[in-house]
Amino acid sequence: MTTVTTGAPTPTRAVGTAHTRIEGRDKVTGAARYAGEVPFTGLAHGWLVLSTVARGRVSALDTDPVLAMPGVLTVLDHRNAPRVRTDYTGLMGMRPDPTCAVFQHDRVPHLGWPVALVVAETPEQAREAAETLVVHYEQEAHDADFTGEHPNAHPADGHMPAITEKGDLDAELAASAVVVDAEYTTPEEHHNPLEPHAATAHWDAGRLEVIDSNQGATWVVGELANLFSLDPASVRVRSEHVGGGFGSKGVRAHQVAAVMAATVLQRPVRVVLTRRQMFSLAGYRSPTSQRVRLGADTEGRLRALEHRSVSVTSTVYEFVEPSAGVARVMYDADAHHTANRVVPLDVPSPTFMRAPGEAPGSFALEAALDELAERCSLDPIELRLRNEPGKGPVSGLPFAGRNLTACFREGARRFGWADRDPRPGLRKDGRWLLGTGTAAASFPSGAAPSTASATAHPDGTFTVRISAADIGTGARTALTLVAADALQVPPERVQVRIGDSDFGPAMIAGGSMGTRSWSWAITTAAGELRERLALGADIPPEGITVRSDTTAAIGALAPAERHSFGAQFAEVAVDVSTGEVRVRRMLGIFAAGRIVNPLTARNQLRGGMIWGISMALHEEALRDRASGGHVGADLAGYHVATHADVPHIEADWIDDTDPNDPVGIKGIGEIGIVGAAAAIANAVWHATGARHRHLPIRPDRVLSAATEAPDA
Repeated sequence: MTTVTTGAPTPTRAVGTAHTRIEGRDKVTGAARYAGEVPFTGLAHGWLVLSTVARGRVSALDTDPVLAMPGVLTVLDHRNAPRVRTDYTGLMGMRPDPTCAVFQHDRVPHLGWPVALVVAETPEQAREAAETLVVHYEQEAHDADFTGEHPNAHPADGHMPAITEKGDLDAELAASAVVVDAEYTTPEEHHNPLEPHAATAHWDAGRLEVIDSNQGATWVVGELANLFSLDPASVRVRSEHVGGGFGSKGVRAHQVAAVMAATVLQRPVRVVLTRRQMFSLAGYRSPTSQRVRLGADTEGRLRALEHRSVSVTSTVYEFVEPSAGVARVMYDADAHHTANRVVPLDVPSPTFMRAPGEAPGSFALEAALDELAERCSLDPIELRLRNEPGKGPVSGLPFAGRNLTACFREGARRFGWADRDPRPGLRKDGRWLLGTGTAAASFPSGAAPSTASATAHPDGTFTVRISAADIGTGARTALTLVAADALQVPPERVQVRIGDSDFGPAMIAGGSMGTRSWSWAITTAAGELRERLALGADIPPEGITVRSDTTAAIGALAPAERHSFGAQFAEVAVDVSTGEVRVRRMLGIFAAGRIVNPLTARNQLRGGMIWGISMALHEEALRDRASGGHVGADLAGYHVATHADVPHIEADWIDDTDPNDPVGIKGIGEIGIVGAAAAIANAVWHATGARHRHLPIRPDRVLSAATEAPDA
């Protein structure tokens, strides 16, 4: 046996220092294997067949010719696929989207619905056979046309109450000296992570193992166990490397289809989605139609605030894009009304997408605040500071830190806001009109119960195991720094293993809660391990392991409004003769808790801001009313910001350590995109004098606005 000490306690060591990604070399050299690359002996390949009608039923499938094709092993459809159940409650109290429960009936609720899986020896054989399969439909009339005035729109709770009301809205609006009443829209947007969705399923000695690209291994275990009526202990999910998620990588059709095929064939089966299939099977951000009404006194203080949002859901699963939720946190008023409503259409189910609700909601709210500032003849920052709430505008709970004012003051100083002439349409650079704009940002900073283990080895090293998911954020590296500080050793002596459900339940990588939740569990386990080692315990060859569970500690947190905050600034150049808009520079200053790794944190924040550019100027998925499908379901037809669109972007933060968190963390994954589109839209108004209330700000819209009066 060996006795090991962790070393003398020292002040801040690893947390807060820049550290390159631990797995970086493996990723750039190809040594890191993603879900679609892990080899298996006897691997078969499945290819999904998707419906070509938007509503109806499958009347027949001509499978015999396909089964006779070279390499084809089976065709699964609603007639022969294993049965699954969906009558359960999953993550965060949500029931599963029936789209993942494939081949259970002959109904088709949207174009791109999975109707069959062809399995063959090679992916090429599977694809050829899938494209050969003839499916007959009884087609029905469909409705895929979204409008905010749709007659079937209705309130829906989602993960927050659908409606909140305080005060007499009509009376306060009538008594207001200045009123803004405007409609804002955002289009359907898609995640499109760099790594497509992929899963391989196989049975090993009676245990189901799935190699997957997901945002939470224990989440997928729970869903698969429920769907297939399995003991969760008999299911293992591994997801070591994930090439992006953004909310899209939960349990979807390809994983379930792979498990079905592996069960039927009793051999490993891999199913990978194509980029085009991801547009109907991986979820997306719903389009929104939002109305914001603001009433203020002569000093710009809000008397009335109304934020109503309508979004799309499918006919088989109700998902809410809670865009009005951001108003419940940002500003107070004597009368404060918000509502989230949905319209069920014959379209795929939307899902969580980076900053769900806050990203589109902040565009409408922060653009409306900018309009109010203009009408009150106030600086946009000053207007926001005059309406800083002392407590949660709806909840009445205290803020567990709200440093938005500090973000605005620091951002204004660094951006040169004091030199800004508030009058629109005056600054020019050759053919370009120049303008600057700003907007506020917020996103919840929660924590969820998680477990972790920490092991001390005789050679003086440590291993930490937790079912975390690194979806490209640098979480693996951040957790190593947290563990090193908690163990009071250099990071080089710590190995953090993640992405395996056998490590025990843990929070998913979502809601900006991953690193905070995992760090809490790791800190707890490491602290208990240090205590044992401090007693001089001998370390056996297998090591000493301590396991933590943060359920009780997180449950004991006092109720409060917990959020990260930020201030976004943008400068744009607009050519009103061509409609071209170029973002010249952006600055984001954030209050997002203690920053674990400045290198990866800054990349996360800048990445969110770049996505804000994409949201403001480019992203727009268009549906064909006749077919119910996308006009261009690929990255040629769906436009995103490219290098030429990305200017000099600065992202920084102020000191904002959370005293209620063991490490002081809040969350940074989503705050970077919030408010970015609004800051750009507000800058376009400052450049041209024309308001753009509908995203994206396309060249044709700029040209159209240029022919109209300002504020049209």
